[in-house]
Amino acid sequence: MNRLRGQSGLTYVIWSVLTVELLLSVATGRWPVAFVSLATLALTMTPIFLAPRLNIRLPRSIVAAIVVFIFATLFLGEVMDFYIRLWWWDIALHGMSALGLGLAGFLLVFILFEGDRYAAPAWAIGLLAFCFAVTIGVIWEVFEFAMDQTFGLNMQKSGLVDTMGDLIVDIIGAGVAGLTGALYLRGKALGSVSALVEEFVDLNRRFFRRFKG
Repeated sequence: MNRLRGQSGLTYVIWSVLTVELLLSVATGRWPVAFVSLATLALTMTPIFLAPRLNIRLPRSIVAAIVVFIFATLFLGEVMDFYIRLWWWDIALHGMSALGLGLAGFLLVFILFEGDRYAAPAWAIGLLAFCFAVTIGVIWEVFEFAMDQTFGLNMQKSGLVDTMGDLIVDIIGAGVAGLTGALYLRGKALGSVSALVEEFVDLNRRFFRRFKG
């Protein structure tokens, strides 16, 4: 349990909410809510236990972002019916996921170049990050289609319109992430984004032997 220590206050608040909801749901026999609460709690803790196995150290800010996203997707979306109550909820989450995946793609490419800002043109690395995020978005839409066709679910909601809307949002989010990565390589001040990248680099120096802050 030592790995769960040292996280952000927001992360602990969400874990507390999920734990309380889990206990209340079990006590009142609301088993579907209990299952979703337990699954959400487990998934939000997964990156913390998975990262050491991959020999990666995650900054608290990245862990907090992952926890918030999973909480918003599963618990708020499914248990609290935010997908129904707020028409823009699904759009916002797709944008967040695309932005996050784009930054993850940027860090992955940056690792491949060992942190060398000049190993490739900034626009090329930004484009690779963009492609990475969009590819994941497309794979997810294929997964939704497969689940609907195989199990009779309704993950695609309105079908083609929902799928295309999601992909458009994915492209916009991935584009913002790719542009952000390219600007960072050009030395543009990006506030919290630059701080997040440099914090990740500092925690994982062995992957960035050519990095010069």
